[in-house]
Amino acid sequence: MPTSLPHTDGPGTDGPHTYRPDTSSHPPVQFPEYRSNVARAPRRPFVLLPQRLTEITGPLLGEDRVGPQDNDLTLGHGGEPQGQRIIVSGRVLDGDGRPVAGTLLEVWQANAGGRYRHDADRHPAPLDPNFTGVGRTVTDAEGRYSFTTIQPGAYPWRNHDNAWRPAHIHFSLFGTAFTQRLITQMYFPGDPLFAQDPIFNSVRDPKAREAMVARFDLATSVPEWALGYRWDIVLRGKNPTPLEEEDDDE
Repeated sequence: MPTSLPHTDGPGTDGPHTYRPDTSSHPPVQFPEYRSNVARAPRRPFVLLPQRLTEITGPLLGEDRVGPQDNDLTLGHGGEPQGQRIIVSGRVLDGDGRPVAGTLLEVWQANAGGRYRHDADRHPAPLDPNFTGVGRTVTDAEGRYSFTTIQPGAYPWRNHDNAWRPAHIHFSLFGTAFTQRLITQMYFPGDPLFAQDPIFNSVRDPKAREAMVARFDLATSVPEWALGYRWDIVLRGKNPTPLEEEDDDE
């Protein structure tokens, strides 16, 4: 991962790794409208842990850890999953528009009925025996990625009266080690639940919120098989994709 993820205190120095704050677009650490966030958000200043040899050299993240079908969430089961098949593709770019190659991307999502395959999910929607909702891939030399999956459903989450999360897919991006991990969510265009969702609206800049919404892409839609969506992830620059704190698991 290039220096658009962590950077040092000054050019040519060996200072500690830090992250540039982006208060206009990135969600605040504490956002009261997102109720469970209040209890989980840190109340004290962050403590910087230096990167030593173990954080820099391992575990290794690379193509040898990813199987040839890991980016197709519709495979590997006894039958076809339920729901609308979709293809989500795009590029991972740095702030200057250069591709970020060799980046490990992981995704997780609810099924077509809006339910996660997780013991803590008690939404009374059916589980799909042919869909686990997790996948991963590595960007190519041009920063490109692609996932084949199922359109996720909305689900209730009890944050406020009649609260429903818009349909979304969680994305996790890794740098050269687990200490370099960024998390965000991808949404779908025209969702009527945007206006009442505090997680989506914790991103205060309207243009930054737009950066989290994929666009329908007829060019990558496959006739009689799957709809295509395009979504680029910009790590730094004028129009970065908003990223979450790692304790945000909704």
